[in-house]
Amino acid sequence: MTRQPHDQFAKEYLQELLTPLGKVETSRDVKSEIREIDVWFVPTPSQTPTVDNLGLLSQMAATSCLFEPFRNAPNEIQIRNCMLKLYTVHGEVLRKTKREESSIKENELPFLWILTPTSSARIRQGFEAKPAKSGDWVKGVYFLPVFQRTAIVAINQLPSTPDTLWLRVLGNGQTQFQAVEELANLSRSNPLRDNLLEILASWRQTLQLKDNSNSNEEDRELIMNLSPAYLKQREAWVQEGVQEGQTLIVEQLLEGRFGTLDEELKSLIRSLVLLPQSERTMLLLNSSREELLARFKSESN
Repeated sequence: MTRQPHDQFAKEYLQELLTPLGKVETSRDVKSEIREIDVWFVPTPSQTPTVDNLGLLSQMAATSCLFEPFRNAPNEIQIRNCMLKLYTVHGEVLRKTKREESSIKENELPFLWILTPTSSARIRQGFEAKPAKSGDWVKGVYFLPVFQRTAIVAINQLPSTPDTLWLRVLGNGQTQFQAVEELANLSRSNPLRDNLLEILASWRQTLQLKDNSNSNEEDRELIMNLSPAYLKQREAWVQEGVQEGQTLIVEQLLEGRFGTLDEELKSLIRSLVLLPQSERTMLLLNSSREELLARFKSESN
């Protein structure tokens, strides 16, 4: 699989996670030839990232930054290309600051996060990428020398904790499979769960529908890794379809009995759908309007 299809999935996924925290742009072109930033993020000034929600990703998104996710480990040329995009953005920011006659501090310039499923010792040594000395960052996050404003995140080295879940989904192999399974098993009360499951499930469907002659081992691995999300989301899609069908049946039966539905009768539909089918059918066929209204009014009191 080329990097481009994975890019699209990663962009949509990161956009869903980061949008509550600030402004997100994907596929942003920068000058100096046409270079495309995968994800460009600017936090909302009044928005304080909640570590409990996004964990490590919140920590990374505390300042303006670029995210460059890779399906396969990037080589030194690809990493330098990412850094070139970063410094092109720095140039744009500094020129804008000069035009507006304002100022910007060094630590306010955008930071680059290179998200890679693995990272070799050779690459880390070549770029002098090292763990943070402060101990504020988990294992697997390697910072280049400070003025380069770049870090490499080796996703397979991140600890398997809830704080790293959102990034581990962007890994590959067993790392990704385990993370997707964890995401699929999150509580339904989690505000991120449903939308992310839909993104993952839709991406699996897209891969599944590709011409088999164009699929490869990486496609097949990704299909397998996304399967827990797809199966969980398919249950939701089926249940949603069942409920929609039941709602339509109830509406039709009410209209058949009482004609055009007014607001009082419409307010009964949800309660009727939740009843066992046999009980619901008996009520709709045998109860008068007054009896139906009285029945559900008494239950709501």
